[in-house]
Amino acid sequence: MKVSSIQLEIKDERSKEEMISHTLSMMDKCRGDDFIILPELWNVGFFNYDNYKNYAEAIDGETASAISGKARELNAYVFSGSFVEKQGDKYYNASVLFDREGKNVAEYRKIHLFTYKCREPEILTPGDKLTVVDTEFGKIGLATCYDLRFPELFRKMTVEMGAEFFLVTSGWPYPRLEAWNVLNQARALENTCYLISCNAAGVNKGIRLAGHSQIVDPWGNVVAGTGYEEAIVKAEISREELLRIRKEFPVLNDRRL
Repeated sequence: MKVSSIQLEIKDERSKEEMISHTLSMMDKCRGDDFIILPELWNVGFFNYDNYKNYAEAIDGETASAISGKARELNAYVFSGSFVEKQGDKYYNASVLFDREGKNVAEYRKIHLFTYKCREPEILTPGDKLTVVDTEFGKIGLATCYDLRFPELFRKMTVEMGAEFFLVTSGWPYPRLEAWNVLNQARALENTCYLISCNAAGVNKGIRLAGHSQIVDPWGNVVAGTGYEEAIVKAEISREELLRIRKEFPVLNDRRL
C-alpha cells in the first residue's frame, strides 16, 4: 500500500477553518495513495490549551466531516489525526480512521495524557479502549503521541489484537526529538510491525514542534522520513513483506512472559 504522512505546520495565527482548508489542500497532493495520516490536534495546536474547549466538536463534527469527504474524494483511508471531541461534559483527544468511502471505521481516544509541564490532563479525559481495526491491507492499531512511551499498549495491540501496522498521530515537541526517533523505531522493531507516524511541525505557543514524521519497517529501519518543516512523507509498504519478516525472525512466537 502507498502511504503518506502529512507533517502539517501549526501556525498560531491560522483559524480552525483556515487550518482545515490548508489540510484539505495538502491532502490533494496525496491523490493515488492508499493511506493518509495527519498530526495530533492539528486544527487547534497541541499547546493552545485555552482554545481546547472553544474548538471542541462532536466525533462527526466539522473537522471529521471535512476529512471524511476528502477520504471519499481521494478514495483513500485517512487517519484524521486528532481533535478535541466533546461528549456531554467531557472532552477527549480523539481521532477517527475513515475508509475509502469516507466511512468512520474506527475511533481512538488518547489513553496516556501528557502530565509533564502540560495542561492536557487538566482539560481532557483519558480514553480507556485500545483500537485495532481490520482493513483490506491488514490490521491497523491506532495511537497518539505520548502513547509511544508505553510499550505495553503496543504489545497488547500486537499480541492480543493482531496489529500489523501502527498509525501514530502526534504533536511531539523539539526538546525530546531523540526520544521520538528512538521510540518510533523501538515500537516497530519489538512488535515486528510497520509504524507510520505523523508529527506536527512549526512553533505553537512559543514551543517548537519536532517534526521528523517517519515510516519504520518491522526491522526498525526508517524507510522514509523528514525534518522540521512542513512536508509529506511517502513510502510503499507491504503486508506480505511483514509476514515474511515475522516468519524469518519469529520473535513474537519466542516470548515466554
